[in-house]
Amino acid sequence: MKSLATLFLCMCTFSVFAQDEIVQSSLKGLLSHNQDQISSLANAFSEDQYEWRPAEGIRSVREAILHTAAANYFFTSKLGFMPPEDVDMMGMEKITGKENVLDALNKSFVFVMDKIDQIDSDSFDKEVDLGFIKLNRLSTLLVILEHSGEHKGQLIAYARSNGVTPPWSN
Repeated sequence: MKSLATLFLCMCTFSVFAQDEIVQSSLKGLLSHNQDQISSLANAFSEDQYEWRPAEGIRSVREAILHTAAANYFFTSKLGFMPPEDVDMMGMEKITGKENVLDALNKSFVFVMDKIDQIDSDSFDKEVDLGFIKLNRLSTLLVILEHSGEHKGQLIAYARSNGVTPPWSN
C-alpha cells in the first residue's frame, strides 16, 4: 500500500509539473508554426519581389518580414530579455538580401522561443508596459503570437498579389 501511495504522489507531482509548462509549450508550438509558414513564404518570393509594396508608404515584402523580426525582439525585450548585442531593432528594416532577411527572421523566432522557456508560469500575471498598453506577461506572449500571425496574413496577401502561392497551400 505504501508503494501505491508513493506512486500516486509521484504521478500527481509529474501531472502538476506538466501542466505548469503547458502554456509555454503551446505558445512555442504555435509560434513555431507561424515561423515555418512565414519563412517558407518569405523563401517563395524572388529576390526582386522583396522590394514590392502594394502602394507608396506601405511596407515592402522585405520590410514586413523584418518588421516581424524586430517586433519579436521588441516584445521580448519588454518581458525583460534584451536582444543580442548584434541586433539593431530600430534599424532592422534596413537589412537587405533575401538570405540576410530570412536569417534575421529565423533568429528572432529562435530568440523568442528560447526566452519563453525562461518565463516562470508564476510570473504570468506580472505587469508589462509596452509603451502603448499595459498588459501582463502572458498577454504579451499572446501579442507576439498574434502579431506574427497578422504579418503572416499580410505576406499571404502580398504573395497572392505577386502570383506566389503559399507553399503549404499547394
